[in-house]
Amino acid sequence: MTHPFQPHVTLVGAGPGDPELLTLKAVKAIASATVLLVDDLVSDAITAHASPTVRIIHVGKRGGCKSTPQAFIEKLMAQEALAGETVVRLKGGDPFIFGRGGEEVEHLQAQGIAVTVINGITSGLAGVTSLGIPLTHREHAHGVVFITGHAKQGAADSVDWVALGQTAQQAKLTLVIYMGVSGSAHLQDALLQSMRTDTPVAVIHQVSLPAQRHVVCELQDLHDTIVREQLASPSVIVIGDVFKGLLAMQHGAELQASAG
Repeated sequence: MTHPFQPHVTLVGAGPGDPELLTLKAVKAIASATVLLVDDLVSDAITAHASPTVRIIHVGKRGGCKSTPQAFIEKLMAQEALAGETVVRLKGGDPFIFGRGGEEVEHLQAQGIAVTVINGITSGLAGVTSLGIPLTHREHAHGVVFITGHAKQGAADSVDWVALGQTAQQAKLTLVIYMGVSGSAHLQDALLQSMRTDTPVAVIHQVSLPAQRHVVCELQDLHDTIVREQLASPSVIVIGDVFKGLLAMQHGAELQASAG
């Protein structure tokens, strides 16, 4: 008895960039693919886990740059899966954290295509961990909020940063802001209406990659620091008292340098 064909797509989180941060499950899925749809920020070191015979299709999506339309990506995934290919959609970070994974799952399932999702380490977590800092801490942070800074200003569904800052300060939350560098002036002005001016902030660029670098500053200096240090996408902005110790160390080093 033959079983009916079940088309299938796997959404795989490639993590922040370092191939050693891939899960074993992700590596196995990448190796099994006959068609690999790859995001722009996924490195060659990660796609190296694929079969030599795999067909790789680059479907990069970068804020502010020319990118592959989401509708085209979804249509292509469905088309390849229905043709009997082993389709893996390789996404930077985690598929379900600002990766449009939810939209892709809905589109595929509506066409009778089964979907498996494999989590990846998100850059907001990997970035602070690389600095030896936790996102939560019993004394400084009782929770964490992952949020996008990419929403258009003035849009009906835009983030109320003043209210979010007030909640974060009152509830002791760490804010992890993705895609917020280009709007850092607006973020700073809004958050300063409800958060302390000396609230510690870290901006981490190229998380987990050899070119990673970071700055730590106070909230009141966020935009000027980003401009001075020429920090661009991809970067995460992390705001909260978990960085108090790191900021104090930096201030101490600056005072020592000026005295010397």
